[in-house]
This record gives sequence, structure tokens and C-alpha cells, in this order.
Amino acid sequence: MNEVELEVAKAYPNDSGRGIARLDPDTLLHLKLSPGDIIEIEGADTTAAKVWRADRKDWNNDTIRIDGFTRQNADVGIGERVTIRKAETTDADRVVLAPPEGASVQFGSDASGMVKRQVLKRPVREGDVVPVMSSTNHPFMRSPGQAIPLIATEAEPDGTVMVTEDTEVVLREEPAQGVESHTSGVTYEDIGGLEEEIQRVREMVELPMKHPQIFQRLGIEPPRGVLLHGPPGTGKTLMAKAVANETGAEFFSIAGPEIISKYYGESEQQLRDIFDEAREESPSIIFIDELDSIAPKREEVTGEVERRVVAQLLTMMDGLEERGQVVVIAATNRVDSVDPALRRPGRFDREIEIGVPDVEDRQEIFNIHTRGMPLADDVDVEKLSNETHGFVGADIASLSKEGAMKALRRYLPEIDLDDEDIPPEMIDRMVVNKDDFKKALREVEPSAMREVLVELPQVTWKDVGGLTDERQEVSEAIEWPLSSPEKFDRMGIEPPKGVLLYGPPGTGKTLMAKAVANETGANFISVRGPQLLSKWVGESEKAIRQTFRKARQVAPCVIFFDELDSLAPSRSGGGESRVSERVVNQLLTELDGLEELEDVMVVAATNRPDMIDPALLRSGRFDRLVLLGAPDENERREILDIHTRDVPLDDNVNLDEVAEITEGYVGSDLETIAREAGLIALRQDDDAEAVKMPHVREALDKVRPTITDDIMEYYEEMRDEFEGGNAEMRSGRRDSYVGFQ
Repeated sequence: MNEVELEVAKAYPNDSGRGIARLDPDTLLHLKLSPGDIIEIEGADTTAAKVWRADRKDWNNDTIRIDGFTRQNADVGIGERVTIRKAETTDADRVVLAPPEGASVQFGSDASGMVKRQVLKRPVREGDVVPVMSSTNHPFMRSPGQAIPLIATEAEPDGTVMVTEDTEVVLREEPAQGVESHTSGVTYEDIGGLEEEIQRVREMVELPMKHPQIFQRLGIEPPRGVLLHGPPGTGKTLMAKAVANETGAEFFSIAGPEIISKYYGESEQQLRDIFDEAREESPSIIFIDELDSIAPKREEVTGEVERRVVAQLLTMMDGLEERGQVVVIAATNRVDSVDPALRRPGRFDREIEIGVPDVEDRQEIFNIHTRGMPLADDVDVEKLSNETHGFVGADIASLSKEGAMKALRRYLPEIDLDDEDIPPEMIDRMVVNKDDFKKALREVEPSAMREVLVELPQVTWKDVGGLTDERQEVSEAIEWPLSSPEKFDRMGIEPPKGVLLYGPPGTGKTLMAKAVANETGANFISVRGPQLLSKWVGESEKAIRQTFRKARQVAPCVIFFDELDSLAPSRSGGGESRVSERVVNQLLTELDGLEELEDVMVVAATNRPDMIDPALLRSGRFDRLVLLGAPDENERREILDIHTRDVPLDDNVNLDEVAEITEGYVGSDLETIAREAGLIALRQDDDAEAVKMPHVREALDKVRPTITDDIMEYYEEMRDEFEGGNAEMRSGRRDSYVGFQ
């Protein structure tokens, strides 16, 4: 018989509970299958599923994507191999479904009809778990959108049968004996992204439990513990639950603060009891949530209880007694607060960071959280995932929920809440549309970034007039490393660390930083120099450390320091607290310290480059120094076009003439001229509909140019000095600047 052997992969989020197997076109062709055909999947057990074609990304890689229910029916795990062949099916005469052992279910009057509609045209074998989606109309089901496992205790005739209109579907309330469903909890299909992390946890946990002989053959001890760490809401607890479910292991959960007791010795006793019980029930997983609350650094805590709990935990993790098949998984979002004795091999053997998801992972998480949601056609999940930089799984779940609530708010006026039964046609009409998500986005912000200001600026290169050469320089330094890092790999060079934009006020330094962050689709953390400085010793440095730490978490990210001269002045000064010296030192350490800045670009702006500490301006820190000078006539014309885009101009307004006579005016001056001309027009005539040339001329008299010859000479001298490779500033320069300010 024609058959192939394939590796099992997790199902797509939308396929969960549908009894679908995804195969690539080559496999379909080889087995002479068409979408909708039935196949037999043979692992440790045999089951059947309906075939659909896999997405293009899965072509030619010899995998079959099936959900947790089908995996349980075939008794296989992700990564294991199964044999696939075309199935011979017959129509089912009778199928008996019952809940799994340990579940109590009451069926409503029309339950069998509803279940039959759901399992129609579905292949079933005796002993299979058949998931049925819960419905709002049936009180015997749990939460809507969640699949309830029922066991096919009888299926007539034998073999693989197909449920048809003529099949008698019988529901029994007494649980099926000897059959447990592990898939009633969290499966790998409920985790978006984290492919690599799941793989690493499975190596540590599933392999030793399912195939201990591998470790015996290699002559090594299986791992003892896994420490999951990362920002809150990224899925650490969810992953632990999924692993326990998929391995079929007993799951014991320790919530940190719960075991702390005021009675002497009771906290340690509770820990011992949990470990003893886990050993008896092995294979089992002990999950410790918020590890930092029960195992803090012993030298930093004053309480005796915490020290004893840490000591007890150390003893249980690698005491004299064998733990058998017991794996400890712990989760924390403050990994540096955990006692270092726990973080050595033999205790928590592997530390896995569960980071902030990237665009593709966010799309998968969106698909999971919206799979039971009636979405309108205008909802583009891909676009949503592009707009939600820095969002973790919990934020996306919250955003989906908020979007649904906004939709509900639209329909509420039409619903009579006093009426017990809301008409089904009303419920069927409800959809969540693009605007609902748009409104929800205004209210839900990324939790990983709550402490620092993060935004995706709405400024594009179209809003930046002139500055062609400067834009090219900034683009090379920031956009290229983020959008096409392969260019740098090809040339064997490192991208620049930071870019310093300097020049007279109003030339567009901040605007350019925002535009470049937007064009790269990166997060944007804006740090205004003075706001970081604190009178408390150590607080300013801590704020800088936190900013860089957050930026690493939500990379790709652009950190923008405005008014860098106020934050990092030359250290030759002094002062009582020496706070600015410590801030400069911290900045130097962050920019080229031991910790790599992966996908984090630093941009700073200043109009006093001579005041900045010279150590910051050497190569490897702010490598690119870009002068944004006075715009020439063509650039002024371009800037005027941008600022008069929405201004109704009269035919007699000649912007070429305005550009010609505005020598020394910078971008902000030209913006002020456009605004002032509009106000003058309204002042002279309340019903004015256009700005005329006399209004523009009057505005020109009111707005004076920012740049004089002295100022430009100063900046050009600074540029010559920088390009000459000499970053030592001379105090005379400062005096000259202050003189003409």
C-alpha cells in the first residue's frame, strides 16, 4: 500500500479541534489524495483525519500538522514520526460519545442534534477523542470557543467510519472508563510563536519522561529543572501548563506566596509534601510561579523564613534522595532577584528567556485569540500584528477582548436587555470590525513598555523637507542594519552604534529621528535629557539602564536622546553630586559595554555639540555625526510645500519667491510663516477662504530667521573639527556660541 513517514508538527491556530491534517502538495500527489480525503495516521496508535493542503511555508519539509486531539488519538508527540496512508472509510451506523474519565457533563435536550451537526462528515475510530466546540446556547458546555473532548466509546461498523446524516449519535453522561483526555487543558496550539523555546523545553522535559532510555544510553542524568524568565505576559505559565498536558504528566503548581506560613517550619514542610507527592505520582512536573518571591537572594532578605525556604528548595532540588521522573519548572520576571545557588547546573539546568514576540509570532497569537471571534472582512490580522510593536501575548489577548467589547457596545442599543432570550438572528449578525480594533488600540498599551514612553511615530520621509544627503547618511546608519543586515554581513563590517544629529535649533533633528523609526517599523523610545536626572544618588543611572533594558526587550528599537548636551556634558566640570559624570559613565557602558545592543539603534540630537563629553563622540559610540544645517533655496521650497499642503493658497501666492527671500530660515521658521499667514488672513477677514500673498509678506516681517552667519560659521567649524578626527572641544568655542546666542 502507498504510504509515507512524516514528522508531526503542531496545527495552525484555526485548525484546532477540526480533525484536519495539513500535508504539502508533493505528499498529496504521492499518496494520490485530494483535499477533503481521509487518511489514516499511525503512531503508537492509529487514528484518522481529513486532509487539507499546507501553507506554502511548509512545503517540501516532510511534516504533517495535526492538533492536540489528533496527536492524542495517534499517541504521538510533536517531533515524532507517523506513517500516513489513504484510509478506507465506511458510513457509520451508530456512534456513542461519552465524556472522559473524571469529567462530569450534563447534556441538554437538543445536545445530540448539535453534536451531530458538528461531527458530520468527520472520520471517527473507536476510542478516539472527538472535540466538540462549546456553544452559547447550550448550558452543558464550558466557555464558548473552547473544544470539549468526548470519547467515541463505540463506533459501528469497525475501522474508520464517517458520520453521515443517517448515523445515530448517542450521548452518554457517565464517563468512559480508563480513558483520560489530556487535551482538555492547554495544548501547544494555544501558544503563539515561541517555536524555539517550546522545542528547548520539550528536550528538557518530554524526552526524559517519554524516552528515558536515550539518557541511559548516553550515560547522563536527565535535566532537573528549567527556569523560564522574561517580561510579564509572554506565556511562561502557559508554556508550563502546555508541556504538562502534552507529556501527560501530573502537574503540581506552587504559587510562591501561598506556601509562606507564619509558623516555624511549616513553609518547608509544605514544600517537602509537594515534592513527596510528585515523586509518588511520577512522571510529574512541579511548577513554581513567581520563583523570586519564595527564593530571593539570601544576603538581601531580612526574614528568616525566606532563607529557610531557599535552603529547603536547594535540598529538594539536589538532595540525597533520588527525585525520579520529577522535573521542576519555575517562572519569574525578575531573574536577577533569584538566589544564585538555584541557578547552577544540577538545579535549574537550563534558563530559557521567553521574550517579547516579533511580527510573525504576534500574527500567530492574534490568530489564536480571534479563532472563535466573528471577524469582519476588513480586519487584517497581518496589519494589526505590524502595528502592535512591543505587545506580548497577554496584551494581544486583552486587545482582542477589548475589540470584541467595542463591537458589543455598537450593538447594545439594538438589544433589549430585559428580554431573557436575545434573538439568534441578532447574535448571528454581530461581527468585530476594523474600527473596533482601532479604538481598542488606543486603550491597550504594551505592558513590557509601561514604564518608558514608547511610540511608533506617525512621521514619514514625506514630512521631512530637503536634507537629502543627511537623510542618506542617517538611513545608512539606522535603516540598513534593521531592514537589511545581510549587507553588513556580506561586507564583514559592524553597523554603526549611534548617530548624533547636531545643528541649529529648528532644522528637523527630532523630526528626522521620528521618520527613521517609522520607516524601519521599529519601536521608538524618546528620552528627554533633563527628565532622567534625579536628585537621588543612583536613580539617573538606573533610569538609563532601564531604558536600554526595555529597548533590548522590544527590539528592533530606536532610542532617541533629545538635548544630549544636558544629559551628558563634559566630565571636566564637577559639582557636588557629580550626577552628570555618573550618567555619562553609564551611557558609555551601555553603548559599548559587554552587553551587545542587538537591533537597538541610538540616535541623539543636540544644538550644543561642544558641550558633550568627548568620550561619547569616538568611534564605537556615536560613530555618525550628521550636521543638519540651513536649508538652501530648493530645500526651502520643498519645506514650504510640506507645510502648506493643507493650507488653501490663493493663485497669487508665489512660493518660489518666498523660498528665494528666506535665506537663513530653518524648517520651524518656515512652518511658523505658513501658520502666521493663515492667522493674519483670518484676522483681516473672519470668512477668509484662502491665504494671499500680502498675508505671507506680513508674516515674513513677523518671523525672523534663526540662522545668522556667525551661527553657521560655528557649526561648520565644529564639523571640520569632527571630521578631522579631533573630538576635544575648546572652551573658546563655547564662549563664542554663548556670545552670539
